[in-house]
Amino acid sequence: AARTARAFAPALHGAPRMTRTFAVAGRGEGMGGLFADVTAMVGNTPVVKISDKLAPPGVEVYAKCEFFNPLSSVKDRLAVAIIEDAEAKGLLKPGDTVVEATSGNTGIAVAMVCAQRGYDCVICMAEPFSVERRKLMRMLGAKVIVTPKAGKGTGMVRKAEELCAEHGWFLCHQFETEANWKFHEKTTGPEIVNDFHDKTLTHWVTGYGTGGTFHGAGKALKAAFPDVKIVLAEPEAAGLLASGIPTERNDDGSPKSSHPAFAAHPIQGWTPDFVPLVLEQAPMDHLMDELFPIPGDKAVATAKALAQTQGLLTGISGGGTMYAALETAKTAEPGSVILAMLPDTGERYLSTPLFADVQADMDQDEIDIALSTPSFQLIPGHDPVLQA
Repeated sequence: AARTARAFAPALHGAPRMTRTFAVAGRGEGMGGLFADVTAMVGNTPVVKISDKLAPPGVEVYAKCEFFNPLSSVKDRLAVAIIEDAEAKGLLKPGDTVVEATSGNTGIAVAMVCAQRGYDCVICMAEPFSVERRKLMRMLGAKVIVTPKAGKGTGMVRKAEELCAEHGWFLCHQFETEANWKFHEKTTGPEIVNDFHDKTLTHWVTGYGTGGTFHGAGKALKAAFPDVKIVLAEPEAAGLLASGIPTERNDDGSPKSSHPAFAAHPIQGWTPDFVPLVLEQAPMDHLMDELFPIPGDKAVATAKALAQTQGLLTGISGGGTMYAALETAKTAEPGSVILAMLPDTGERYLSTPLFADVQADMDQDEIDIALSTPSFQLIPGHDPVLQA
């Protein structure tokens, strides 16, 4: 029989949602109602089993696919959390300008919510992050201020702070606000608990960008599954937590300077050059059972393996998380049930190392296939052939 899970019918903004049960993958049923706007689509992302093409025998490995959010990343949750919290506190009014410093996914998500709500949006983003992210934010109506590579993450944060101080704009403070982790505690975590209602989750694996997913969902999971082991991943090249060195902070909790343990790494969206306050304030002794360093090349390779063996197109951060989950699975007790977070879509990485060896032109194998029949050939160095 098909397993059942809880689904939320869409509701008007601010109104409670009705619930119903449905069969997972019950195609043709629809969503049970009409969504009031794009922000109502945030959350309730699916959990998918990883096949034995990747998962070792004797254990079950799953992925929570956050790229099913409307703008294709977990940061959609953060943007809704921050904007709705600010609206509830009277900090935002029609016509205001919302500002954030971001590696891209948060900026895309904030631009989405601002477009829907009618706020102006300004995003500060350091130069190294993928250009497709800039284009997506601009497509959503945001202004994107690119900051110098040498300034790192703290540089883009300083620029955002300067702009808000100068113009009286609203700064999201994604790295400091409690609204971040609290939204994950009431949405992401309970979603996982509900989806694993007939299984005992033994391991949960996540990385950190702001630390909101780890902090909030981690609290919810420990409450529901007291014995669950939480594995927190960070780039091997930027072991900020591993160093044990705290981040010096300004009065508002933002970082004073770049962390001495930071080094450039390819896992965009993970581990800025400071330990976010949202992460630092998490009860680490209670939540984190293991800190797992991720080599950048393993993150890239695992993201490719997910695409080519599972049909799951995720980014380098998703590859890093799944690498930690698969390595954990190799030594886990038989019967273990392991869940990894896939934060975003691989389409956000077209100009990054993830796609470095994926060519636009046909390779020799593809040319050979084209030549195997006589018509409609476009072979380099030859005239195009239509009908043979």
